[in-house]
Amino acid sequence: MGSTDSTAPTLGARAATAGRQGADAAPEAGGAPHGTGARLLRFLPAIAAYALLAALLSAAGTSAGDIARYTFYALWGVLLPGTLVFRALRRRPHTLLEDLAFGAVVGLVLELAAWAVLVGLGLQSVATAWPLAVVIPFLAVPGLRRHWFPRSYRRMSAGWSWSVAGTVAITSTYLYAVFLSRNPVLPDTETTRQYIDLPYLLSLAGNAKHNMPLTFPQAAGEPLHYHWFTFVHMAMGDLVGHIDLPVIQMRLMVPALAALAMVITAVVAHRLTGRPWAGPVAALLIFAVGEFNAVYPNNTPSWTFGAPAVPLMSWASLSLTYSQPLLMALVGVIGDGLRGRPGADPGGAGSTDARRTAAVPALGRGAYVLAALFALASSAAKASSLPVTLAGLAFAGLMVLIGTRRIPWTVVRFGAIVAGAQVFATAVLFRFESYGLEVVPFGNIQKYWADPEQSRTAVTQGVIVGATLIAFLLNHQLRMVGMIPLFWRRRFRLEPVQWFLLGGAIAGPAAYLAVNGFNSSYFTLAGLSFGVLLSAWGYAEVFERAALPARGRAALAVGTLAFVLLLGLGLYHYADDWALFALEAVGDGKGTASYTALVPALAAAAALAGIAAVGGLLWWAAGRVLPALRRRGGLVLLTAALAAGAPSLLLDVQQSREMPWDGAWPLPATQVEAARWVRANSDPGDVLVTNTHCRSDTDYADPSAPCWNSLSFYLSAYSERSVLVEGWAYSPRLMSEKSGTFWDQPLLALNDAAVYAPTAEVLGRLRDDHDVRYVVVNRKTGPESPALKTLARQVFDNGRMAVYELS
Repeated sequence: MGSTDSTAPTLGARAATAGRQGADAAPEAGGAPHGTGARLLRFLPAIAAYALLAALLSAAGTSAGDIARYTFYALWGVLLPGTLVFRALRRRPHTLLEDLAFGAVVGLVLELAAWAVLVGLGLQSVATAWPLAVVIPFLAVPGLRRHWFPRSYRRMSAGWSWSVAGTVAITSTYLYAVFLSRNPVLPDTETTRQYIDLPYLLSLAGNAKHNMPLTFPQAAGEPLHYHWFTFVHMAMGDLVGHIDLPVIQMRLMVPALAALAMVITAVVAHRLTGRPWAGPVAALLIFAVGEFNAVYPNNTPSWTFGAPAVPLMSWASLSLTYSQPLLMALVGVIGDGLRGRPGADPGGAGSTDARRTAAVPALGRGAYVLAALFALASSAAKASSLPVTLAGLAFAGLMVLIGTRRIPWTVVRFGAIVAGAQVFATAVLFRFESYGLEVVPFGNIQKYWADPEQSRTAVTQGVIVGATLIAFLLNHQLRMVGMIPLFWRRRFRLEPVQWFLLGGAIAGPAAYLAVNGFNSSYFTLAGLSFGVLLSAWGYAEVFERAALPARGRAALAVGTLAFVLLLGLGLYHYADDWALFALEAVGDGKGTASYTALVPALAAAAALAGIAAVGGLLWWAAGRVLPALRRRGGLVLLTAALAAGAPSLLLDVQQSREMPWDGAWPLPATQVEAARWVRANSDPGDVLVTNTHCRSDTDYADPSAPCWNSLSFYLSAYSERSVLVEGWAYSPRLMSEKSGTFWDQPLLALNDAAVYAPTAEVLGRLRDDHDVRYVVVNRKTGPESPALKTLARQVFDNGRMAVYELS
């Protein structure tokens, strides 16, 4: 997937030799191949990854036309303008893949500005042409023309390129298994079920096509103080590529962004560590290795420490999926500015890293501009990104200040950029809305050591508190253990970039432990972007020191795969039996203790640790007879520890085949049919009225049941129009107030009167004062008054749904 840097050291026994060869090797002039065949071979990994994704999309019912249009949008509307701007900002070229990966992320930023201009001026009809604003200057200005065909790219090995392509293939295949093949683009039966948040997210994208800034589509005119840049990206896919929004949401956007996340992670890991093979390792750690647990099925209610990084959240939390490439790129440019700065261990491991990273040219002063772009885009992509980044910078600045007794001005400059973006988001975009988050130390986990009857001794309570914290570290942080040998070797005399990564890795879970609320788990996931880079860095060093021959590397790969499969099969078949055994072992046979949910994972970790201890002794003994085993047992142990969370991905695939995700609610095709009719027969400024405010898990089998959840979003989602009052549960003002009552009861009464007690005066007020054009009736919720037919014109009726036009 790109070409390979011949100056970069390879892993294994040939590391030193490859490094010496790289020092004398000249970079490839102009990136020119030695013939067409060589060029095709060079790009074959990228072509294969794209072909696999296209085939999976086709198998999931995506039309060839939609795939082609989205490919055009991605190349023309994102990759081309972004790559040109990135090349103009970075000092010297490194690899083609790096230019394209960072360029794609820059393109995501540029389209935000393009959207603001286009929608602000009402120029959506010419959205396809917006990249000309970048292309024309790069064609016309002599100093910019050179960025079309940069020279001196370095080439990556075929093995590395195929490895990065393999990470993309893993994400694509996983998403096909759990999402693409399980969810229709549009509901096609009356019993179709969909994850509850997806219609809400779709409604925001529809709103972004017509409003700048966005408004809350379930309450017409209500401001939306929320991280809404994700939905601008979706809207631009529609406006530039002319692709239906549900197709973008349910088929195209998620696997494309996941692929970009894999590639940018690999590129950033290579740039910061100087070790190419840290790239694929980091990409696998951020996606293919999940949380460590010993539960199956692990559906939403059994999540012990908030949202996981992959299962469900990779496709249901679209803002997380969109924000990951932006955050990783931000980490990359800040880390590049900090690498090689004062604070490293002279003559020790730090100097070795300096020699390695010297082969990776610095981005130069353009890193500050890139940091500003990525920080501003991250600010309203996911609200958890910038606080964790800022904490990482503060930590790095403090540690460098202590170590050198000098103010680290580079850290200060980057900190000012990130802080400015955070202030902008907090004050301008979020308007200081908290969305219900509040500082409550250990509020998310203290339930596991709760002792309301105070029946435990102080020692017992202390053990349970400690075990809870250990369970938290095992669950979310086990994939970070690769950083331990990194610190051990350097004796914590770290470079500023390493302090920065460590600070972010600590800040994420620390924020989760300090701030109460489910959404605070996104801080943990933000910290993951920092931690996997350090973990991959340490793992690459351990791998290099082990200097495995080819057979040893193959044996390690096969052994790791066997370990993951055996552990996954064991959990699949015996998770319940293991839980009973573990609970009985700790005296909680009835499973009623506060810490019950944590016991299976803690017991599994203890069992694996015991096996590792015995295996270590046997390895040491065998090493006295077989010299090839010596000094390599640590690599095997570290590999197993990092892979211990990988079964969760396999089990998630199997779970998706056996049961729906908790939180999937009915979304009948007839409801969507009515909403889509409105979309085709209305103007963007038209407002709708509906009698559906709640979702029903039984599809309104009992129409008299009280409306308790206010989670109806389908009408605004599939009509792409604002509704006077639909479902208000996710409105910023109610999330912050933790209230379930709609804030304007007279307006709600007027809305409902249009269906159940219509008069000429009621309908006239709705039309004249609130721009209402259509009344959309869901008869399963409640049939309309017969008077409505005499006061408004019925324009649609499919039995379940009726639409009336106000004239």
